[in-house]
Amino acid sequence: MADLLEASVTLPSDPASVAAARTYVIGTLVEWGLPADTDLSETVRLIVSELATNAVQHTFGQSPTFTVAIVLDRDERLRLGVTDSHPRFPKRLPAAVQQDNGRGLVIIRWLTAECGGRLRVRPTREGGKTVSVELPWASPGRPAAPEPATACEYGTHSTG
Repeated sequence: MADLLEASVTLPSDPASVAAARTYVIGTLVEWGLPADTDLSETVRLIVSELATNAVQHTFGQSPTFTVAIVLDRDERLRLGVTDSHPRFPKRLPAAVQQDNGRGLVIIRWLTAECGGRLRVRPTREGGKTVSVELPWASPGRPAAPEPATACEYGTHSTG
């Protein structure tokens, strides 16, 4: 099996595409050997859901589509990215408990940090942006470096 796997899908900027993005990513990872019922797959599902939701809700109709890309380096990392054509970068604002929205990036940032990964936002040549997450990855059968238990491993996504 290849050491580097890549896949992507372009979807319409429509609320129904959020579920399609989740299904696509988890289905692709299952094809690549990640069981669909692990804590990591649940974390990935939530991250993709929040990234896709942001691409649909915060482009204000100026991005007719968004692209979900997955890159898996079997010995190092899993990278998930969502690209849209809207030029505005996400604002880093604290999400108040009373807000109905605005917590997506906070959730993504927290889950990514819990897994030992990182979140990036980069401009595209076409004037849009890609919001991506890199998560540590060890191929099945190869032990990962020992680290403390995290929410990513055990699915406990509470903060206290």
